[in-house]
Amino acid sequence: MSMGLETDTLTALNLAAAAAPSLLPEKLHGMVNNALKKVNASLFQIKTVKELLWGYEDPLLKKLTPKDPIIGIFYPYNGTADGYYNVFTGKDDISNVGIIDRWRNEKKLPFWNDSYCDMINGTDGSSFPPFLHNENKVFFFSSDICRSIYAEYEQKISVNGIPVHRFVIPPEALASYVENPDNHCYCKDPTISHNCTFKGILGISACKESKPIYISLPHFLYASDEIVNSFNGMRPNKEEHETFLDVEPVTGFTLRIAKRIQINLMFKPSEKIEILRNIKEPTYFPLLWLNETATVDDETAKLFKESLIDPTTALGISQLTLMCLGGLLLIPCAIGLCISLCMTSRPKKAESYKNDNAR
Repeated sequence: MSMGLETDTLTALNLAAAAAPSLLPEKLHGMVNNALKKVNASLFQIKTVKELLWGYEDPLLKKLTPKDPIIGIFYPYNGTADGYYNVFTGKDDISNVGIIDRWRNEKKLPFWNDSYCDMINGTDGSSFPPFLHNENKVFFFSSDICRSIYAEYEQKISVNGIPVHRFVIPPEALASYVENPDNHCYCKDPTISHNCTFKGILGISACKESKPIYISLPHFLYASDEIVNSFNGMRPNKEEHETFLDVEPVTGFTLRIAKRIQINLMFKPSEKIEILRNIKEPTYFPLLWLNETATVDDETAKLFKESLIDPTTALGISQLTLMCLGGLLLIPCAIGLCISLCMTSRPKKAESYKNDNAR
C-alpha cells in the first residue's frame, strides 16, 4: 500500500489515450492518433495523486469532447451517493431483515442482460439476517462491482472479545465460467479474455459508461497466471489482499470488514494509433487498489457484550447449572424408585412360595 500526499507526483497511465481504442470504433482511430500527435501525448504521463484520483483536464479530450474534458479514476463520483436502497425491515419475517428489495427503484440490475447475473441478492454487507450459526454463505450486493456476490464461511474468531464468524470472498466467486458456470454472463467480450477463460478479473464497462474498467482483488489475487505474470512486482497474498467480513452470528451484524479492490484499465493494440501499435495483446493495467477497513470501536463493542454476549453467556451457564441440578435430583429419585420396586417385588415371591407348599 502507498502512503503520501495528494500533491505527490507519479508516472501514470494516460487514461484517455489508453481507453480510446475501446471507446471509439476503429474507423476513428486515425483521428485519435492525429489528436494525440497534436497534443504531444504518450501512453504514460506525470500527474499528481489528486489529479489522477479526482480528475484533470486532458488535452486529448479537450480536442475530442470539449464540453467535458475532465478525466480521473473517481471522476465524477467524488462526494456522490450510489443511489437509493429499499430494504426489508424484518417486521413480517425476521429472516429478511436487511435484504435489499430494490436499488435505484429497480428489483434487478440493468447491466448484464441475464436474469441470473442481474439479480440483486442479499444485503449491503453491513449486516445480515440473524442466527447465522449454520450458514456457509452470505450474499451481498456491491454497486462498486455492479453485481451481487457471496462470501463463504472460513472460521470462528473474535473481534474485541466478541465471537464472530469470518466469511471470505472465495476464488470461485471471480472464476471463469469454465470453473464456475454461474459466471458465464459476466464475460462480455470473449476476444480479450481468451474466450472467457480468464479468471480473477471482472469487466464492469457495462455500468461505467463503456469505459474499459476491470475489477480484481489486489495484486490479481486468484487471477489467471497470464494476467499475474504480465507485470513485475505482483505478489498476491491471501492475508493482505482478500476481502472478508466478520459477522456476529446471533444478530447478523458485521463487526469488522476489509473490502479490498484493485481497479484496472484495459488497453489493446491499435494499428492506427502509434503509441499502441507495439502492444501485442490486451493488457489489464493496474491503476490502484483500495483497502477499505472498518472495525467496531471499543465503546460499542463493550456495550454489545454487556447487552448481548454477557446475558447470553449467563443464560447458557444458568441452563447448564439447571441441567446439572436436575441430574443431581434425578439420582435420589432413581435410587428411591429402585428401592420401591424391590420392596414391592419381595412379598409376591414369599406368597408364591407359600402357595406352592400348600399344594
